[in-house]
Amino acid sequence: MSRYIAQAAIRGANMIVNEADAMLKAAIKEFGPDTPVAFTNTAYYLPVTLGFTGREVKTLGELEPVLDYARGLLHPVPGDSVWLPYLGETLDCGSATLLATEAIEAIRFVRGQQPERIPGLQLTGTSFTSPDGGDDGEGGGYANGPIDDIQLRAWGIQLVDGRMPGFAAIVGAARSNEAAVSIVRELQKRNILVFLSGNVNGRSIIHQLQEEGVEMGYDTYIVPFGTDTISAIYALGFATRSALTFGGMSGGQTRDILLYNKYRVFAFVLALGEVDDLKYAAAAGALNYGFPTIADTVIPQILPTGITQYEHVISMPFDDIEGENDTEKARRLVQRAVEVRGVKIKVTDVPIPVPYGSAFEGERVRRADMRVEFGGRDARAFEYLRMADFDAIEDGKITVVGPSFDDVPMGGAMNLGIVVDVAGRKMQEDFEPVLERQLHYFVNGASGIQHIGQRDITWLRFSKGAVDKGFQLKHLGDILYARFHADFGSIVDKVQVTLYTDPEQFEKWLGLARDAYQARNIRLAGMTDESVDEFYSCTLCQSFAPNHVCVVSPERLGLCGAYNWLDCKASHQINPTGPNQPIVKGICIDPAFGVWQGTNQFVYQNSHQSVERVSMYSIMQDPMTACGCFECIAIVVPEANGIMVVSREDPSMTPAGMTFSTLAGVAGGGLQTPGMMGVGKYYLLSRKFISADGGFKRIVWMSSNLKESMAAELQAVCEREGDPDLLDKIADERVATTVDELLVYLEEHGHPALTMDPIF
Repeated sequence: MSRYIAQAAIRGANMIVNEADAMLKAAIKEFGPDTPVAFTNTAYYLPVTLGFTGREVKTLGELEPVLDYARGLLHPVPGDSVWLPYLGETLDCGSATLLATEAIEAIRFVRGQQPERIPGLQLTGTSFTSPDGGDDGEGGGYANGPIDDIQLRAWGIQLVDGRMPGFAAIVGAARSNEAAVSIVRELQKRNILVFLSGNVNGRSIIHQLQEEGVEMGYDTYIVPFGTDTISAIYALGFATRSALTFGGMSGGQTRDILLYNKYRVFAFVLALGEVDDLKYAAAAGALNYGFPTIADTVIPQILPTGITQYEHVISMPFDDIEGENDTEKARRLVQRAVEVRGVKIKVTDVPIPVPYGSAFEGERVRRADMRVEFGGRDARAFEYLRMADFDAIEDGKITVVGPSFDDVPMGGAMNLGIVVDVAGRKMQEDFEPVLERQLHYFVNGASGIQHIGQRDITWLRFSKGAVDKGFQLKHLGDILYARFHADFGSIVDKVQVTLYTDPEQFEKWLGLARDAYQARNIRLAGMTDESVDEFYSCTLCQSFAPNHVCVVSPERLGLCGAYNWLDCKASHQINPTGPNQPIVKGICIDPAFGVWQGTNQFVYQNSHQSVERVSMYSIMQDPMTACGCFECIAIVVPEANGIMVVSREDPSMTPAGMTFSTLAGVAGGGLQTPGMMGVGKYYLLSRKFISADGGFKRIVWMSSNLKESMAAELQAVCEREGDPDLLDKIADERVATTVDELLVYLEEHGHPALTMDPIF
């Protein structure tokens, strides 16, 4: 390897460990060794430190042995005459760099200096609360800081099903604002998550994107960590937590975490601009995760493979890249980075005049930026997909019936009906709602287009920017035609789209659509576990949790909430060798607990012989495993003779003495834990919800956001259970965060769990 890289990385590591040591001594002197340290809204303590050392750092004093360990990893800077044919000493110093930088960020949290304040920065979709409560009143904002656990799990399903193939950690600043925007847009088009940090001479890519009006935050897959190199540690913390959350690993399993990230988390570092000693040291740390570095300047390369899957360090000077402008050069740079990391990209060519990709799904079109909206407060919109006779429709035909929005005032609204006719030899009526739900994701992939809701509560907004680029109503049809053929080509042979704005035709088709919605509701509501001969598996998450197997039945959807029985059936038709396989139930071993010979055999074989038996209807006896993507966690509260249900969106303390983040560390990773399991929130409405253990009446505590967002559905369940007031008897975080408070509330309200048979 290059002597220069070794010298720079080792020099940078020694410097940053000394800096961390000095900061820690000063902090302990000022605040005391027992002062708590933590990254807000995250589990796993300081995750990189936990991953490398197994140490659960909770106080400033507990950072001292960590830095001692880091110092033990350091090596002297090799002389100019020394040539090192191996990476060992550089990798050691890279590890020391990560431990030191994480310690520095932890100390900055103690001092209220993290996350970093960046004047004028505004983030979308981020649940972070700044040290002083938010915006400073002068247009100032704060960088994201560490990814919170809610978002980690929200992204989990996209990471495992391939919609989000990996992440790029960009450090530094591009040579121009045009190049910065182009690099990020190229990554977004490939649905790659983007983390931003670092600067070159005080200027960061974060500043460049700000100046060009690029939205940053969770919603757009662009997350700014901070303008210094040290903040890049949050990207590696994200990688560590992915291994611990989804891979079921424990702290200190350094080699396993490396292999997990090397083969399952496709990430790379893009070093933009001048690379100094600290950046070399940080890049050496990233190599310990199997993540290569690609630079846009002239630096020594490390081309042999080994720790990473392919090359370790690549130099691709921006000026030497073929292309007429910075946009073309950015495309080639990103393409080279993707090749070096071996990222598998799935891109559908959609012929519309705006950028398209899953990374744009979270964009919000604010009223000030809106050209026109369909639905919402001032108009109505619906979407309806139906199966058609093969000869009755014309493939690729897109028709707008009625006027376009040219005459609608700027920021105005109009009615819109979207009717999609599909035909195919393998198409079935049961697939209609499955395909119809895809409209939300398909349409949202267009930059500048916002889609919310479904059925007859659809709401779309077109931004001024998208319309200025030429986006019209007919392009909605172009999107749907391209995506249905690309994603569902094995069951869909023809796609025809009709868009209704004509008032008379709109009313006619809205009535037809509502009749179809009602017929579906009746048909789907009649499906029970007993009415089918087979369930379906979902092993999508095995790309992150190798031993986890979801068993999906008509009355129990997947724990992520994204896949129900019909979804899995359609998925199997589309991809017969994919993650959703039919499971013939076979002999029923225990109808009360939901145990079948077929499900046991399938789970045993596909969990690598780690799970022998699964009870579909029990939390106490052989519950189903979980990967970490669950919407909620159900856990027994023995003192209350019931269970509590904690939502992923709930950051508050629970009567179990743990937040959702901490509970998730126990429930995930493909582990089978009696008394605890991950569930999809709509499973709470099922008659089969822990029916072997007493069912819905066992719920004694529930996150308030669940109670409020599902109020009508939960009330219907309470009436079905013969206790119309049951929802009011269930506590939440507003009235009880300890067991004692919970018991008082349950006694006062006469909760039925207190008089039910013991749950154990």
